[in-house]
Amino acid sequence: MQVIPAIDIAGGRSRLVFWPGVSTGVGAPTDRPDRIAEHFVAQGAPVIHLVDFDGARQGSPANLEVIGAIAAHVATPLQLAGGIGSPDAIRLAFAAGVTRVVGETALADEPDLLRECLAVAGDWLAIGLDARPDRLAAFPWRRAKPPTLVELASELAGRGVARLVLSHATGDEGVAALAAVARAVDAELVVAGGARDAAGIRRVRDAGAAAIILGEALLSGALDYTTASEAAR
Repeated sequence: MQVIPAIDIAGGRSRLVFWPGVSTGVGAPTDRPDRIAEHFVAQGAPVIHLVDFDGARQGSPANLEVIGAIAAHVATPLQLAGGIGSPDAIRLAFAAGVTRVVGETALADEPDLLRECLAVAGDWLAIGLDARPDRLAAFPWRRAKPPTLVELASELAGRGVARLVLSHATGDEGVAALAAVARAVDAELVVAGGARDAAGIRRVRDAGAAAIILGEALLSGALDYTTASEAAR
């Protein structure tokens, strides 16, 4: 299972200050996304996940200059979430240097728009889903009744979505939901956050995830990348 570091970006800066040498007092803290990305790429990260908080608010990628700077500094695939809800948003992200995108849950309820997005991104488009049943049920669906997570994942896979990013898929209920989707769906499953120790990472791995995205756990120092990677093997 891959371990993918995440950087949350707002106003051109990381929302969390990262100090890689905090335990030893070596080095200096930084909130520059490009420097944080460089650190994790040097540690062996196969992908860097970026969350554009401003983009999520405005409905299209906003921190394009910063994303471009990251792409110029690291020769590693970048995955962007936040504001990815249309073909044009995907094109903006790709033009900035992103190679993968995570589309909004709303795309699952708009087949024509999803088809257009897939035409632009193909297998590099993932769809983000909340694994919590109550949140999935509360989403403003345009259908007679809310789908279950397995139903929705199966539907998306049938439409050509090759990758799903599941949030809140840790803990007992979350891991059980992840395992159910893994059994039912032929798609790459990525878990976004939630694990804060090696045991949590191993549970996600054993439930069938292909990758786990870790942001705060890595940037806060609760987990170091080497430990997380060893637990994911």
